[in-house]
Amino acid sequence: MKSFISDLSLSAISAGFIAVLVGFASAMAIVFQAAQAAGASQEMIESWVWALGWGMGIGCLAFSLYYKRPIIIVWSTPGAALLATSLTNISIEQAIGVFVFVAVLILITGLSGLFDTLTKRLPLPIAAAMLAGILVQFGLGIFTALQASPLLVAVMFSVFIVAKRWLPRYAIMLVLCSGLTLAYWQDSLLIEALNFSLATPIWVMPEFTLSHLIGIGIPLYIVTMTSQNIPGVAILKSSGYSAQPISPLLSGTGIINLLLAPFGGFTFNLAAITAAICTSEEAHPDPNKRYIAGVSAGVFNILAGIGGATVVSLFAAFPKPLIAALAGLALLSTIGASLMTATEKPQYRDPAIVTFLVTASGVSFFDIASAFWGLVLGLLTHFVLRQYKAR
Repeated sequence: MKSFISDLSLSAISAGFIAVLVGFASAMAIVFQAAQAAGASQEMIESWVWALGWGMGIGCLAFSLYYKRPIIIVWSTPGAALLATSLTNISIEQAIGVFVFVAVLILITGLSGLFDTLTKRLPLPIAAAMLAGILVQFGLGIFTALQASPLLVAVMFSVFIVAKRWLPRYAIMLVLCSGLTLAYWQDSLLIEALNFSLATPIWVMPEFTLSHLIGIGIPLYIVTMTSQNIPGVAILKSSGYSAQPISPLLSGTGIINLLLAPFGGFTFNLAAITAAICTSEEAHPDPNKRYIAGVSAGVFNILAGIGGATVVSLFAAFPKPLIAALAGLALLSTIGASLMTATEKPQYRDPAIVTFLVTASGVSFFDIASAFWGLVLGLLTHFVLRQYKAR
């Protein structure tokens, strides 16, 4: 206890707070859209926020205190984007079934130690192309929102460009603040929708449908592994924590996911962007004391989960163009990075483009979503071209 108190620092605590604030400000709009796509009621959306807050909080606290390293656990933002485009034609019970299925897959991956094997089998450019195809609709949403509310979205876009140049770490926070300020000035904020109360968790019995487990569950699992856990591991290694065992972290997130999935906790994984805030020198000059940032993030995540009803009512008060623009701008860098990874290597370029186009098209066969078919056709194209070139 004395060691923990002596390790406390304002910089580490503020790093944890900023990581949570950035995470909620940049991605809560996408989670909100995913829950609405599943047909979740206001109370159920509050339960989702409760589950996500507690899951991230427990993960950050437990891992950071145990390993004495800043281990940041978050929800899968690309996964939420996938759900927002894939859950429109299924029931909330079937959606929960998908969450439980993915939790089991993550748990098996952690317990078996298959993480490295699975990531090596799936070419990264094809996985990145699938992710880009999922996210491109959010990027396009910026400009459809611009047509619906020109001044609001133009100001948000301008602030984003300027902030990315001089204050990139706080770009999304500044975009949110500018959007809220202008929306308030335009009298488009639904202030009466604000509800300052605690969230109540709601248990939903999962329903398992094979087509949805294949068409949504497998892509959600792959997106979580490739776009969240792999970059999360890279952040830890690049920050000097290369000796950190990964399989126990995956097993832990799988267990947390399994327990909270019926309440709306769709996925939990290692953070990448927000982890960089807590593992940097700005958190603390001594790498051995940066774990306080992880502990701080855990506490603030739990507080956000407890106040889930307030968080949900806050986003319900936002005008729809603001939410669409905020979500799109928050994912803009991820879309760009995914497209670059997808097309960087010539031998994967054609399969990656096939994956991207099929996924972005939204086509569905046998009630299986386009992300799965994009992955299948991309891998098939890669296999055929590789066999042809081998001759």
